[in-house]
Amino acid sequence: MKSRLFAPENRKWWTLGAVAFGLFMIMLDNTIVNVALPAIQRDLHIGISELEWVFNGYALTFGVLMLTGGKLADLLGRRRIFIVGLVVFTAASLACGLASSAGLLIGARVVQGVGSALMNPATLSIITATFPPRQRGMAIGIWAGVAALALAIGPLVGGLITQHISWNWIFFINVPVGILAILVTRLVVDESRDTSANQRLDLPGLLSSAVALFALTYGLIEANTYGWTSGRILGLFVVAVVGLVVFVALELRQRAPMLDLSLFKNGTFAGANSVMLLVGLAMFGVFFYNSLFIQNIMGYSAVQTGATFLPMTGLIILVAPVAGRFSDRVGSRWMMGGGMLLLSLSLFIFSRLDAGSNFWDLLPGLIVGGFGMGLVMTPTTAAAMGSVAVDKAGVGSAVLNSMRQVGGSLGIAVMGAIVASEVHAPLGTPQAAAEFVTGFQHALVVASLIALAGAFLAVATVRKYRHLDQPLPEAA
Repeated sequence: MKSRLFAPENRKWWTLGAVAFGLFMIMLDNTIVNVALPAIQRDLHIGISELEWVFNGYALTFGVLMLTGGKLADLLGRRRIFIVGLVVFTAASLACGLASSAGLLIGARVVQGVGSALMNPATLSIITATFPPRQRGMAIGIWAGVAALALAIGPLVGGLITQHISWNWIFFINVPVGILAILVTRLVVDESRDTSANQRLDLPGLLSSAVALFALTYGLIEANTYGWTSGRILGLFVVAVVGLVVFVALELRQRAPMLDLSLFKNGTFAGANSVMLLVGLAMFGVFFYNSLFIQNIMGYSAVQTGATFLPMTGLIILVAPVAGRFSDRVGSRWMMGGGMLLLSLSLFIFSRLDAGSNFWDLLPGLIVGGFGMGLVMTPTTAAAMGSVAVDKAGVGSAVLNSMRQVGGSLGIAVMGAIVASEVHAPLGTPQAAAEFVTGFQHALVVASLIALAGAFLAVATVRKYRHLDQPLPEAA
């Protein structure tokens, strides 16, 4: 019975379940903490800037180290790095729950980001190495559905736990889930790695990319606080540009580079990553500012706000696996274009909201946006991963996820700048609320145009990909 249960045909689904556990924790942590921030502030007696770092410490570390995690997974073994990431994330979650001061909590959140950066690229590269091409799109669709489910229930779970137990337990719940994921991974996931010759850790590349991404992400997040033309922000952008130039120069000269820049010669890979950047840019800021609009203008509680997004996230969960199956058959190009077009329409619908809007005014945009996100996310991921050889899957996955993170940071910064340009009255006044609505509407029109540009980009660059599953002759 046991041998049949773990037969090769079933074992790959057990593998998908194991990596889904880890992915669920990562995605849940993106949203579950937001609802608990006021309770954390009251309990630990911390200021606003420290509270921001409770979120940013995790997000920055996650984004900066993503590419490093992908390279380590390819180099040292995807299962090994995934398990290491699980151990780090689970231990850091325990430390977060036990934290008695802001410094301890922020430090533990930074370590959580390290664990996530190790786990996230490994999840997708393990799937790519485990499933045959004919089933890979469906597996990636399930992967995307798990991520959407975690994002959907995060605010609800966070609100319920914070209200009825305590904020510490939003971190403690990761501990049993992490331990179970570690045990299942050791039992069912086979090891895989980059088998090409002359593999080594590219330390100069790791350092220069980390500096560039950290400076860029930090600058984008803090630009609205210090001003886009302040010396601090301009200096960070200069460091980011210099770091990026140094990274590219190093990678072109390295014998065994961390990132094979020749991957971007493939139009489908370059196009899919560009579309993912625009998805993050258009949608991350919208989720953030829609939440503010729903709570501050419509008067919803945090838990009610989380529930408001359920129609959208529920549709993503349902549509993503179906879109994955279709992308296996017909390719990703037109599905990505159609999905981005629906996203553009959804954002335009949201831009028509005002102070008198209610849930029924939100619902059409949520439904259209749910279909659009479900259509675009899985085919985009499948197109990018399908145009990369399996032994480069870890780096390919890391690049794709980094694009989403960088796009999301840029989206929040751009939308924040547009909103801030309209708000001049003192915060908390009716005039400030009216100005916020005006800025919110203008920002959403810009986001809609960005998504529309993504639709044209997808159709222009993405072609039906051929899964590159054959290893190099030397490796064979």
